[in-house]
Amino acid sequence: MSLFDTISRDIQTAMKARDKVRLEALRGVKKEFLEAKTAPGANGELSDDAAMKILVKMVKQRKDSAQIYRDNNRDELAANELAEAAVIEEYLPRQLSTEELEAELKTIMTEVGASGPRDMGKVMGVASKRLAGRAEGRAISEAVKRLLNR
Repeated sequence: MSLFDTISRDIQTAMKARDKVRLEALRGVKKEFLEAKTAPGANGELSDDAAMKILVKMVKQRKDSAQIYRDNNRDELAANELAEAAVIEEYLPRQLSTEELEAELKTIMTEVGASGPRDMGKVMGVASKRLAGRAEGRAISEAVKRLLNR
């Protein structure tokens, strides 16, 4: 079953359970999926890889919004954004721990022959693709900088 079908099924489940936060989060996801499917050049299909990228983007947006709400003393709105982010994260693969991320990055650095900070672009190019959905871009970037500056 594709991610799109899973989300559609889970929307019905959330409606029956009257789970407002889950329903709103999943409706937002389905809206983004439908927009991606009907975008010019998308030929009406949405691969699971493209769907994962959308989910990662949506989680990041929710977390950024929550931080802005917190900065403006709107904790109730921040809590809602974080709750929606948690629902969306359920559909993403498990995130790598710091140790797992560093181990993956060391392997990638060996593969591309990275030796210093000037090789960051090479490492980031491979790491971004290989670790997509399993680690945030910011976390990858910080870890690469730390490892290359040793």
